[in-house]
Amino acid sequence: MADTATTPATGSGPRSPVAEATGIGKRFGATVALRDARINIAEGESHALVGRNGAGKSTLVSILTGLQQPDTGSLRFSGEPAPAFGDIDAWRSKVACVYQRSTIIGDLTVAENLYLNRQSPTAVRPIRWKQLRQRAGELLAEYGVAVDPAARAKDLTVEQRQFVEIARALSFGARFIILDEPTAKLDARGIGRLFAKLRDLQEQGVAFLFISHHLQEVYDLCTTVTVYRDAAHILTAPVAGLDHHSLVEAMTGEAPAAQTLVNESPVAPVEGAELLRIDALTVPGACEDLSLSVRSGEVVGLAGAAASGNVQVGEAIAGLHRAEAGGISVGGRAVRTGDVPSALAAGVGFVPEDRHLQGLVNSRSVAENATLTVTDQLGPFGVVLPARTRTFAQHMIRDLDIKTPAAATPVSALSGGNQQKVVVARALATDPRVLVAIRPTNGVDVKSKEFLLGRIRRAAGEGKAALIVSDELDDLRACDRVVVMFHGRVAGEFTRGWKDEQLVAAIEGVTGTTTPPAASTASGTQHGR
Repeated sequence: MADTATTPATGSGPRSPVAEATGIGKRFGATVALRDARINIAEGESHALVGRNGAGKSTLVSILTGLQQPDTGSLRFSGEPAPAFGDIDAWRSKVACVYQRSTIIGDLTVAENLYLNRQSPTAVRPIRWKQLRQRAGELLAEYGVAVDPAARAKDLTVEQRQFVEIARALSFGARFIILDEPTAKLDARGIGRLFAKLRDLQEQGVAFLFISHHLQEVYDLCTTVTVYRDAAHILTAPVAGLDHHSLVEAMTGEAPAAQTLVNESPVAPVEGAELLRIDALTVPGACEDLSLSVRSGEVVGLAGAAASGNVQVGEAIAGLHRAEAGGISVGGRAVRTGDVPSALAAGVGFVPEDRHLQGLVNSRSVAENATLTVTDQLGPFGVVLPARTRTFAQHMIRDLDIKTPAAATPVSALSGGNQQKVVVARALATDPRVLVAIRPTNGVDVKSKEFLLGRIRRAAGEGKAALIVSDELDDLRACDRVVVMFHGRVAGEFTRGWKDEQLVAAIEGVTGTTTPPAASTASGTQHGR
């Protein structure tokens, strides 16, 4: 497809490029990471970069930020050649990246984070803390960031930490900022505030490269989208002229599958035995008097915004939180809350929210990560036999279609979608009766998302019960019914056929929303009082 020139929404005519990459090629051994790749971001523009995991996005970001040198091609900022490789200060003045995993240091104050290694003009001059906080306050005020410079960074919300990172980047003089999955841990209100701030900064001439797997956000924020596939540039076009199906087709190389219609497909009522039961559960700071039931063969969504408590409920089922009142049972067997071994023994498989912090041991191989929950089955007397580990892992690799050179490959070398498949493989390795998956498709590409949701449905088809804890509509469309939480209580229940606006309204606590007539408590859910 031919590229189409675009005009940023912040101006009446074309603007000069703030960043240009042309003919970029990069290899890592025999692996081609980028092939004749290109991108052009205009001043004041919000430009989306999308593609499946492994498409080359991360490699491009590492080149745009000076972390990697391209083998071929050229890179320019505001018409000038890129700084010399290794000149950190020069690169910081041109570009910055706000990653999905925050680089803010939690034990330092906001002011200390903003001016880390720049607290005083020279190394021999003492730090004047009052002046440092004043400088930080002025910087935050200049860009409209309402954060106390003296606050500890660990006490900030995810959204506030992102604003601090953006302000820090701007303090170096950078007018081009890369946002890597910035909404992954934000609820709808947080996303709205973030986008409003980005639009304000665009008016000041700041350009953004927005990387996200949530395609609706591309339409909500960006004027231009670039698609990479198989390490190469495929398309650059105005967002307004590209419908969702065309965008997905460009990303995948094939027409979109029927996943957009999954919640409209007729499904027979689930009549299986009750496998997961939550009775009047109260977890401090998460939920109060919550009751829920999931049957064999059923996939239930537990939806809610960041403060709803749905994630903590999912974690409580896996034994990560202790209940103050109420109980959890699996197949009629009581699970001691706050006790992970008890949950595992009862038959709970768990996919945590953050694969980086909770799901993977990056220094270990794919095989070791996939078999962490079943080491007692891999050898006698507590000894793990490498041959058994490889055999078991190979089975999981085939089952989850994990793209890896070998079972012994470090899991850190895989793309995000394949890393998530390893986490799901480990949860399924124990052949659990109940699978709890928290945001199982967070940060994965379209095809990996479709595969993972299909694998969860397959688990239910094999007689298991599945609970998908998420606020992602695509995740929830894979469910037989969706229970919505708001501030620790059940706010509604929806069966297949729900409309986006109905579910979003319930998630956001909009009053006056009624549950569709098709929804009922007959399926086993008891609403919290």
